[in-house]
Amino acid sequence: MPTFVRLLITTFITAACLAPALAAPCNTGHFDRWLEGVRQEAAAKGVSPRGIAQGLAEVRFDPAIVRRDRGQHVFKQSFEEFSARMINPRMKLAENMMRRYASLLSRIEQLYGVPAPVLVAIWGLETGFGSFNGSFPTLTALASLAYDCRRADMFRSELIEALKIVDRGDMRPAQMKGAWAGEIGQTQFMPSSFIKYAVDFDSDGRRDVIHSTADALASTANYLKGYGWRAGAGWEPGEPNFAVIQQWNKADVYSRTIARFATRLSQSVK
Repeated sequence: MPTFVRLLITTFITAACLAPALAAPCNTGHFDRWLEGVRQEAAAKGVSPRGIAQGLAEVRFDPAIVRRDRGQHVFKQSFEEFSARMINPRMKLAENMMRRYASLLSRIEQLYGVPAPVLVAIWGLETGFGSFNGSFPTLTALASLAYDCRRADMFRSELIEALKIVDRGDMRPAQMKGAWAGEIGQTQFMPSSFIKYAVDFDSDGRRDVIHSTADALASTANYLKGYGWRAGAGWEPGEPNFAVIQQWNKADVYSRTIARFATRLSQSVK
């Protein structure tokens, strides 16, 4: 969830419940003409003609993506209710993952200073430990949200960053599938954060946060370190590293849930 921070913990109402007008973008130009401007901007920012052609070949405007973005509702559960709902069903599997990946998590902590419970908590909350990373075509999702005008500049920038990922060979467009807002991988990176923080921890020559658990968890640790994680310091509210967790997600109920999940794991798996 880096870079595009979900400022509100939300639930989504279905497209069938939304008025058709919500699907209409506020851009008045034709989508294909708008996309030509993206091509020109990407080229000016160093993306090769091959990367642009590959990345945008199948991109289309998807009004369902815009409906999801505009149809968000504030999540009204208390922190205690929300954290229990999110943590309790994942706790046992999280403990198993801590044990299963103990060696990998130890190596990551040695390099980045981020302890296993924090990484496993984020991993579990974001995608159920990689069990469901999302199925929306990333480039189409970003283009659709950039064509709409709620947060056009941000999503247009993320679309350019996604084209850079394609251009440098980290992922093919068909592989780039994730959340409706453009997050990809087992811990949900926005393309700009992938560019800055993704690492090839399994040394296979690719930064693969979708299929490689090693790359996904190490990249997450690298992100947290990049935002100032202090090795050995606490992560609960009021402690030094809680501010770093808030950079992962600024929604108070969510960042506090990450912290509580991590604390419970640190206490249960020794």
